[in-house]
Amino acid sequence: MNEQSNLSELVAATPSTANERFKRSFSSWFWGSITAAVVLHFAVFEFWPQMQTADVSITADQMEVVAPPPDVDIPPPPEAIRRPATPVISTAALDEDLTIETTTFDTWTTDDLPPPPEEAETADISQAPQFVVHTVKPKMLNQDEVNRVLQREYPALLKDAGIGGTTTVWLFIDEAGVVQNQIVKEGSGHAGLDAAALKIVTVARFSPAQNRDKTVALWISLDIKFEAN
Repeated sequence: MNEQSNLSELVAATPSTANERFKRSFSSWFWGSITAAVVLHFAVFEFWPQMQTADVSITADQMEVVAPPPDVDIPPPPEAIRRPATPVISTAALDEDLTIETTTFDTWTTDDLPPPPEEAETADISQAPQFVVHTVKPKMLNQDEVNRVLQREYPALLKDAGIGGTTTVWLFIDEAGVVQNQIVKEGSGHAGLDAAALKIVTVARFSPAQNRDKTVALWISLDIKFEAN
């Protein structure tokens, strides 16, 4: 008995190591850490700012509903073309002596001929421009005289202002080469120049137009050009 008490006193008197002291204090450190962690988590959830996710939803316009096209009535197929009828050979008897009478000019007479057609009145081609068949065109014979008349008839106001232009004139030339009618085909843009052009062409003389060996009257187109110096 004395020996056991002595052994207990000896163990109690022996100094404890650091590991032993750590083992004895582990329980207090463990529960203290758990308590601190719980308190810290509650504090974080309580005082942490509230955060919300941004609205990233997508909106789209309402789609327009397109009505389907109407049903198309397909016409029925065309009727089949009828086959040609099968020819039938006739059983009619023909006279073997059938002939055509010989035709000669001996029995032909002019007694029953219809009267000849009345000759149509010749149209007056001098009233409006139209095409006349010809083989030789007319040529101007007095170009110098026409140029002098052009300078004389050139409107002074337009000439002094430097205004010029070209007037295209229709001319009806008879079988003698004389101008019998004149019409403005395309104006110059100035009434004064067009009126002067109609006066100028009256003095023009031409060689007659011909259709083979015959002189003909016809229409021609002539440009009258006014140039201010």
